[in-house]
Amino acid sequence: PSGIDNTAATFGGVLRFCRTDAAPTFEKKKPKERIRIVYASTGITASTTAVVGDVKEKKEADEAWFASLLTKYEAVLARGEAALDAGDLEALGKCLDENHALCQELTVSCPELDALVDAARAAGAIGAKMSGTGRGGLMIALTPSEAIQEKVKSALSKLAPQVWTTFLA
Repeated sequence: PSGIDNTAATFGGVLRFCRTDAAPTFEKKKPKERIRIVYASTGITASTTAVVGDVKEKKEADEAWFASLLTKYEAVLARGEAALDAGDLEALGKCLDENHALCQELTVSCPELDALVDAARAAGAIGAKMSGTGRGGLMIALTPSEAIQEKVKSALSKLAPQVWTTFLA
């Protein structure tokens, strides 16, 4: 286990979490403005163990490909954190989109997640991506206003068994 679930439940808000060879580290982040998000569930539960095992096999089969993907992911992470710190939601949304594309390349997304991400973007989300283990589960969409948040919620409610709106502040 990474430790992120219990850390997030304890401290809430936006966290920068890093698992290290020693103890995990985390830093609370304070967004410059309220960030409106929409979560939607595919209704599919995937096995984390199975997904992680598949990713490990892909890594071992082509370490150069995996290293390249990891380098891209780390670059998106750095840009996303900088965008969050600067309050640049448009740039943050682009990072969500890039991250989702990397998850697709890693084969941890699925058609149901991709459909929800596409629907959120079509309804006005400025970025969207899968969240968690993948191959089911949840997606998250970043919305620039309350009106767009409601529009995205409405669009996702036509496809997903559960949809929630919330904000980070």
